[in-house]
Amino acid sequence: MRKLILVVEDYKDVRKMMRQFLENKGYEVIVAKDGSQAVEKAVATHPDLIIMDLAMPGMDGIQATQAIRQHGELDDIPILALSAYADFYDERARDVGCNDVIQKPVDFGKLGPIVNNYIH
Repeated sequence: MRKLILVVEDYKDVRKMMRQFLENKGYEVIVAKDGSQAVEKAVATHPDLIIMDLAMPGMDGIQATQAIRQHGELDDIPILALSAYADFYDERARDVGCNDVIQKPVDFGKLGPIVNNYIH
């Protein structure tokens, strides 16, 4: 059974790279371009993992994570936060329900094992 990952990222090129990387690893991937779409898609699809950019226009990743965590049925879905300012956001991201914070630019060599750790 394929595992479903929701990638939330406002930059189209980054969404495309993340999707290609994860699909090459055998995952099914859906994408959202902002926090509002992330909440809608998380509620509709119940993904196995969410990779959430924190800095986005409109509803940011912190707000989207809070909204997702308000849905009890989504409580056990791991959320990995992405940020170019990981040190700045680390505590705040974890406080709202992110399981881990990953530094941008993404090191795909490290991302694979992190995803595997949370999804299996």
